[in-house]
Amino acid sequence: MTTPFRFAVPQADLDDLRARIRATRWAVQLPDAEAAKGVPVAQLRELAEYWADGYDWRKHEALLNEHPQYTSEIDGQTIHFLHVRSPHPHALPLLLIHGWPGSVAEFLDVVAPLTSDGDTPFHLVIPSIPGFGPSTPLAGPGWDCRRIARAFAALMAGLGYERYGAQGGDFGALIAPDLARVDPEHVVGVHVNAATMGFIPFGDVDEEDLTEAERVRLGRIGRFMTDGNGYFQLQATRPQTIAHALADSPVGQLAWILEKFREWAVEPVDRDRILTGTMLYWLFVAAGSAANLYYEQMHSGNWPVPSGVPTGVAVFAEDLPIRRYAEQANRITHWSEFGRGGHFAALEAPDLLVGDIRAFFSSLV
Repeated sequence: MTTPFRFAVPQADLDDLRARIRATRWAVQLPDAEAAKGVPVAQLRELAEYWADGYDWRKHEALLNEHPQYTSEIDGQTIHFLHVRSPHPHALPLLLIHGWPGSVAEFLDVVAPLTSDGDTPFHLVIPSIPGFGPSTPLAGPGWDCRRIARAFAALMAGLGYERYGAQGGDFGALIAPDLARVDPEHVVGVHVNAATMGFIPFGDVDEEDLTEAERVRLGRIGRFMTDGNGYFQLQATRPQTIAHALADSPVGQLAWILEKFREWAVEPVDRDRILTGTMLYWLFVAAGSAANLYYEQMHSGNWPVPSGVPTGVAVFAEDLPIRRYAEQANRITHWSEFGRGGHFAALEAPDLLVGDIRAFFSSLV
């Protein structure tokens, strides 16, 4: 059973947000190498002040509400999703799955091109991952990627879709392949971007046979593991601790998210898009429950195993996948590499992402 959903944030919540931003006690800028030590005070302050005095939530609330949305209770958990059907009857149902620090808002620019194209159209189901606003509050423990995949498979079955595809980036690139593992009789194909686990090596690697491009990616993996995964370790071990700070301070929540756009985005991302995504964490008090996904995944014991379902990989600039390792746990039938775009492909290079999704699924419909 599904229930219609619309964003309708009380004005009091928006007034409280602005008051909190304006009352921020600002950190002191650390000396030297500010880019290497995190988000600079000046940059954060500029964006936060725009958030309080220039950003128009009602405008972006209306953009979100242009699309049909619903909630459904599955396995005891409220799951929010956009459901945008194509006008073309031969369209393939497709799940679009975000990651962290993402949300359903990051897909707004790809909805129209994916649903309207007559050659390879899609009916889109865009869920908010359990624990991410508005799929909140988190109903209980144990919501790792495999369990989320089972819930999304149940969602597609409940919508009457017997044959569908799955696409995801970041954590979505873990959940989408898990859908193929838990529902292979219905998933026709999986497409991923910003993929890591199951698509990169872990442990020591013999670099002798690697190409130059693969060595560059291996170097990025090494830098991430030594200098870029502090947020990962904290969220995977103590999500409740970080929740206290981020639930109380909108500027703290913004800094936690903005750091990843500074480090992972290659192309400029519209600041309103960043703030709309941040709003879905702030308004639904989702910082801790979203971080909890890292904890659940790292304590689940569920690791990638082959599914046999055709899998396509889009590698954008500075992404990490290496094909020979991706083939160990996935049936790779499509592999694309792009010189632009970045981790947030739907926001940075929606044209490339849409084109690659079409190219992959066109051979499967």
